[in-house]
Amino acid sequence: MYNFRNDYSQGAHPDVLKAVEACNMEGIIGYGQDDYCKKAADKIRTACQAPNARVEFLIGGTQTNVVTISAVLRPWEAVICAETAHINGHEAGAAEARGHKLIQVPVGADGKVRPEQIPPIMERHEDEHLTKPRFVYISQATENGTVYTKAELAALSDMCKKYGLFLFADGARLGVALTSPACDVTLADMARYCDAFYIGGTKNGAMMGEALVLVDEGVQKDFFRLKKQMFAVLAKGWLLGVQFDALFTGDLYWKLGRHANEMAQRLQKGIQDLGWELMVESPTNQVFPIVPNSMLKKLDGLCYYETWCPKDADHTIIRFVCNFATKVEDVDGLLAALK
Repeated sequence: MYNFRNDYSQGAHPDVLKAVEACNMEGIIGYGQDDYCKKAADKIRTACQAPNARVEFLIGGTQTNVVTISAVLRPWEAVICAETAHINGHEAGAAEARGHKLIQVPVGADGKVRPEQIPPIMERHEDEHLTKPRFVYISQATENGTVYTKAELAALSDMCKKYGLFLFADGARLGVALTSPACDVTLADMARYCDAFYIGGTKNGAMMGEALVLVDEGVQKDFFRLKKQMFAVLAKGWLLGVQFDALFTGDLYWKLGRHANEMAQRLQKGIQDLGWELMVESPTNQVFPIVPNSMLKKLDGLCYYETWCPKDADHTIIRFVCNFATKVEDVDGLLAALK
């Protein structure tokens, strides 16, 4: 069985595991107050060219999203997001369970929120009987595998500033986004245009963990207290710091993202060569073929994948995902079997 279900099935890159093993028995202070977390945070601030940013390590993406939303918003304030956003479709209403309405905007196959979609929402919500939009949530890369360019991110940032909105980027797949040939955005650009974003480790070579970069200094105060209240503080916080220190040593984090992209592009081209249609031509590590429903049982016996959504009565969109551990022979083997 070929495994293309997701980008977190494998444990961690060997260099990350070696780093954890090397300090396993040191006896390290807890709750992220250790030198490994401080060192990793310094490396991230330097890479982001944001010396005043606060870097917080959390365990997973849903946790990071909900804690950040809760830190920024008052009870009557709401989040603008794509209808396909992870917080809307794959987090079991976690943000809304904290009392914050999600205002969904329709998006095309690229899954991107557009600046021109914001003014009508702000105008409509001037009514005091409605929630007040305050937070714009995007994903880099998007749920559909596409990326925001520098120009798109800058335009969205300008619109958010015009209306006093907090711009946040879910970076669960930031490693593949920023190493995609289709993306001209850097970490420094993310820090320049976003009020906060996170650098995903879970889906890019870490056992678990996300590095949240809080650029807006107004949300930094008492953030640890909120993390603690929301069960988001890991007692052995050094486990996260050690992993990100390893990922940001040399080019490792970006090397892993590039590899996942290269494997996915090899797979996507091979699928197109077989004559299969795609939901969208993804420039990152996710591939979305459209397959006849009659083929699904055969696929079930051949490989692990995700069923994405129905295309029509006779076709289904599925998703293949490549990661840091995907091998050329895995891709070529799957393509040969599909043929």
